[in-house]
Amino acid sequence: MSKDAQKFINKQPRQTRQRLRNALIQLAEDPFTNPNVKRLKGTDSMLRLRVGDFRIVFSIEEQKLLILVIAIGSRGDVYNKF
Repeated sequence: MSKDAQKFINKQPRQTRQRLRNALIQLAEDPFTNPNVKRLKGTDSMLRLRVGDFRIVFSIEEQKLLILVIAIGSRGDVYNKF
């Protein structure tokens, strides 16, 4: 997980932190069956997970069985980074 993503989670109220952490746990278990996961337009490797008003942007390295969380932010802010 990127440092910025971790900072964002840590700054959130307890209930929001828990929702985001639960979403990340579910994402780690199976990133492909969640209906809130969609590929980002204009990219081949980046996806996003919708968690209420927040978005978790990530990529999957299947060779290493690794999910890289790139950014977490509000819907209006997170897409400006890409």
